[in-house]
Amino acid sequence: MANEEIFDEEYPILVLVDEEGVEHSFELLAELEIEQDVYRVLIPLDEEETADEDEDIEVIILKVVHDEEGNEFLSDIEDDEEWERVADAWQELVESEDL
Repeated sequence: MANEEIFDEEYPILVLVDEEGVEHSFELLAELEIEQDVYRVLIPLDEEETADEDEDIEVIILKVVHDEEGNEFLSDIEDDEEWERVADAWQELVESEDL
């Protein structure tokens, strides 16, 4: 997914474009750097608006990758071990900062 950043008062808003050209808006909660790779923790904006206070909001974690020209893209994490490392780091951050 390609991305473009729009800054908001609280958290930056990212507009991602999927393979079919459809735009999706996300709030950027955190950026994690793990073993020289960068990951972004996002919340879909439409879910945030419809979620109840008691309900957990689903976060999406995507890996920052670059193409041959240096353009930045966000990609799903395919490797199970890599996913576990990133999920553990996110959980530690949540527990330490009460996000």
